[in-house]
Amino acid sequence: MTTAAMTTGNLPPAWTGGLLVCKRVHDVTADVRTFVLEPTEPRLFRHDPGQFLTLVLDIDGRPVERCYTISSPPTRPDLVAITVKRVPGGLVSHWLHDHLTPGTTVRARGPLGEFSLARHPAPKYLFLSAGSGITPVMSMTRTLHDLAHPVDVVFVHSARTFDDIIFRHELDFLAATAPHFRVTHLLDDRGEQLTAEVLRGLAPDLLEREVFTCGPAGYMEAVRHLLAAPGFDPARYHEESFTFDAPAVPEPDTGQGFKVEFTRSGRTIDCDAHTPVLAAASRAGLTLPASCARGMCGTCKTTLLAGAVDMQHNGGIRPREIANNKILLCCSTPLDDLVIDA
Repeated sequence: MTTAAMTTGNLPPAWTGGLLVCKRVHDVTADVRTFVLEPTEPRLFRHDPGQFLTLVLDIDGRPVERCYTISSPPTRPDLVAITVKRVPGGLVSHWLHDHLTPGTTVRARGPLGEFSLARHPAPKYLFLSAGSGITPVMSMTRTLHDLAHPVDVVFVHSARTFDDIIFRHELDFLAATAPHFRVTHLLDDRGEQLTAEVLRGLAPDLLEREVFTCGPAGYMEAVRHLLAAPGFDPARYHEESFTFDAPAVPEPDTGQGFKVEFTRSGRTIDCDAHTPVLAAASRAGLTLPASCARGMCGTCKTTLLAGAVDMQHNGGIRPREIANNKILLCCSTPLDDLVIDA
């Protein structure tokens, strides 16, 4: 609790973006670290478990934005934590591991996102995660535990090896002490995979459970296939993924087409009036930074140098940024020929 809240009895306002100072860093596995952050001004984090922050960084003089799930629960609102895996070749994850130390400040936006059990209350949950996809469901698990919610949770996490299990000790503690909480680890090096048979054994009442899944794209595709069983209500399935894989590429429209020039790469592509610029770039073999693909995180934000777009975003860009010709490529369709600083 902050000093102001203790002395006056009034809670500080909610944090909605700005500067955060790193208070603590600790290793979770050999290549995963948790960074505990605090607002530089008296604020509380009021977020739904499963939501994410978008970090706004300056790396080598270049602005870079990436989104990371909040791994801490909203029941501990004075601080917020993100848990980051050092990805081979990952620009931002390497920077965070090498430079974000206690006392360092970073800028962030959020909280953002709709992947949360707060929007889907249920008496029974099935959490399925792989690798660093564990972070949003861990925030949900911690929230349920802190509030002593009498819900039934089956938590199945897939990892490469025993040493790669993120939050292993905490999960084991919860499994040993919390009623109606069961955790299972599936390890690649032991040949353990999430199959229909395994899933039936762990959650025979699957059809009664609200399912939350997060992990690599291939993992979630496999989960969707497993849950295509007769009787399962797809409305009970919820997924989240932050990857830099190419977005889904629609078939080209046969209607009006425009030219889109990317000044940094020197590429010019075709894009019709109904296709987001990011998807058209992917179709043309051009890889651009992107993450949520829903106009929320701001990762694909760039400057529009010429032309006009129809941008249907979900809060990932601010009015003053739009006034300065910034656009989100994932949710912008061209209204005429474009020149983009990317």
